[in-house]
Amino acid sequence: MSQSFTLHRGEAPLIVAFPHVGTDLADLGPSFRSEWLARRDADWWVDDLYAFARDLGATTIAARVSRSVIDLNRDPSGASLYPGQATTELCPTTTFDGEPLYKEQAPDEAEIARRRALWFDPYHAALRSEIERLRGIQGKVVLYDAHSIRSHVPRLFDGELPQFNIGTNLGQTCDPALSAAVVEVCKASGLSHVLDGRFRGGWTTRHYGQPASGVHAIQMELAIRGYMDEPEVPDETNWPVPFSAGRAAALTPILQDVLKAALAFART
Repeated sequence: MSQSFTLHRGEAPLIVAFPHVGTDLADLGPSFRSEWLARRDADWWVDDLYAFARDLGATTIAARVSRSVIDLNRDPSGASLYPGQATTELCPTTTFDGEPLYKEQAPDEAEIARRRALWFDPYHAALRSEIERLRGIQGKVVLYDAHSIRSHVPRLFDGELPQFNIGTNLGQTCDPALSAAVVEVCKASGLSHVLDGRFRGGWTTRHYGQPASGVHAIQMELAIRGYMDEPEVPDETNWPVPFSAGRAAALTPILQDVLKAALAFART
């Protein structure tokens, strides 16, 4: 079985997590209706977009297994993060657009438990260990959960998503000074942004964000158009487009300032 993540250790009080960049379907490829469909909703190239984070001394942890195998940013109990709203499960049965993922039977409880043990639990054990390591060195740590999504997904949200979607679960997962600093950078960019809009932070942000204990978690969901060209209708011939540092160049310095603001907060 494939390892669920790649870990790079830094010494700065900042962890950047990428739970949805994986494309490995492990032993499940034949179960899906289409391997392309099972990979389509990945947070494409987000770890490449934030490659500079290591130069800032950040620790990074990036998924290798696809979110269609198991979503590393969902409540392991299966409880919905957004009750009453369309979303995908711990082991998704549909795409973002509602298309069925499996040829036949969706995973049962035993299969979900197998996937948790193989891929979900090791990822989160490593993340917990890194949080404790850095908190022991620094006393305070920022966990920055990095995501992206297509700008238009009508099943999940109306209209065009803002460029920067900052999530703190309505202020519960970090000190207001951190979210204010991140919002200020996004505002200064002149691009659209929202705090705790449609995406308020997934399970990673909500579970680990414990400001009173020195762990400040914040999620950033980017509209993909900021660093990739989005086709009107993605298909196997046009999606995903390759990562281009030149195409992403307008967004990169803004994200650098976002992480620098998070570091400045952690070091105060």
